[in-house]
Amino acid sequence: MRAFEYASPENREDAVKLLSSKAGETAVLAGGTDLLSLMKDEVVTPARVVNIKSVEGLGGISYDAGSGLRIGPLLKLDDLEADSRVRSDYPSLQQAVDGVRSPQIRTMGTVGGDLCQRPRCWYYRHGFGLLAKWQGKAMVPDGDNRYHAILGAGPAYFVNPSSLAPALIALGARVNILGPKGSRTVDLASFYRAPSREEESENVLAADEIVTDILVPTAAGRKSATYEVREKEALDWPLAAAAVSLQMSGSTVKEARVVLGHVAPTPWISKSAGQALKGKTVSPETAMQAGEAAIAGATPLSRNRYKIQLARVAVKRAVLRATGMEEV
Repeated sequence: MRAFEYASPENREDAVKLLSSKAGETAVLAGGTDLLSLMKDEVVTPARVVNIKSVEGLGGISYDAGSGLRIGPLLKLDDLEADSRVRSDYPSLQQAVDGVRSPQIRTMGTVGGDLCQRPRCWYYRHGFGLLAKWQGKAMVPDGDNRYHAILGAGPAYFVNPSSLAPALIALGARVNILGPKGSRTVDLASFYRAPSREEESENVLAADEIVTDILVPTAAGRKSATYEVREKEALDWPLAAAAVSLQMSGSTVKEARVVLGHVAPTPWISKSAGQALKGKTVSPETAMQAGEAAIAGATPLSRNRYKIQLARVAVKRAVLRATGMEEV
């Protein structure tokens, strides 16, 4: 690990002032479960690390009947899962945290860190950048792409690694962002992007901005669930995941949001899957139709076609889980 300056501000404004507007010069330290690994491998080499753990107002979780949940980016994953309101009204979030099987990461990892963690792509982690190029040529299409994207069709082929983002996006979450020019609010669905150039990152957060709040609307009348497909139950990232949020009118789906995870550079919102459920009664047949719709535009690479079936099943089972019809 290279030498770096260390700063530990106590308020948001000072934290932002300590960050550089130039990408890579500074880094934000929250839980540290991802950043420290990247620094040890010299994938990122910040000249200054800004520790925000002591910044007032960035932690905690609260609920208001009118506006819904407010989650601080420094809230630990364990504390999110243990919250009684989350467990009763937002089961998709509780299930998403439950998928993080490492007790150490759940104890140290934060909600904001999960949302902002860097891709797990092994090309990126070995220093070839987000677009994974060597001598101007993309390495992923003809390389080892077993765990890469089946949706999005490049030029970025990594998959978004966040456990919470699909569920939060399905629930209509927004994030507050603070920078030197003030604060702004963006839908979490618009927070992520698939870079098309080397200088672009995987989200819209500027180098001198921080996330200050995650806002989740009330869940009244909604049923939600997350379902992940993974190789093993121990610490690992899913091969495919799906989160759904269903606005019900009796037994009929009034509105549906379906978001896929770990199959594209961004959490993948499938409007066609939502339309496949709208106006219908949930059954194994309609749930499978939603799964089919969700992967209709998939363009698998040479070694990851298997992900199509996994994503299809993840959507089906998330829909059934949300409505209490999960298959054994």
